[in-house]
Amino acid sequence: MTKVESLQPRHTVDRRIGLLMAFVAATLAVAAFVHLAGYTPAGSKPPFDASPAGVAEAVIGVVLGSAAIAVLRSSSRAWPVAVAATSFAIFGFLVGLNITARGGDVPDVIYHVTMLPVLIVSLILLVRTGRAD
Repeated sequence: MTKVESLQPRHTVDRRIGLLMAFVAATLAVAAFVHLAGYTPAGSKPPFDASPAGVAEAVIGVVLGSAAIAVLRSSSRAWPVAVAATSFAIFGFLVGLNITARGGDVPDVIYHVTMLPVLIVSLILLVRTGRAD
C-alpha cells in the first residue's frame, strides 16, 4: 500500500445494502425482459417506447448488479462503487419516471414510483453508514 492509499479512508458497506441493490437489479432484469420481449400493452404513447426503456433498464440493472456483487464480495472499492451505481440508478429512474408519466402505462409508473424510494433510501444508508476502516 502506498502512502497516499493509507491516508485515504476505506469504507465498508453493510451486506444488506448489497442485497437490496441486487434485488433492485433483479427487478430491472425482469422489467427489461418484459419491455424487450414486447409484453407491454400496445396503448403506450410518445415519448414512451418499450425497446429503449428495456435497454435502459438492462444497462442500469447491470451497473447496479455489478455494484451489488462488489458489496457482497466485500471489495475494497465497494463503497464508492455502490454510491456511484446507486446514484446512476436514481438518475435513470428519474428519467424513466419522467418519460413513463407522460406516455407509459400505469404498471410502468407504479414500478418507477415504488423502486425510486428504495434506491433513494439505499443511497442515504450508503452515505450515512459508510465508515472509515
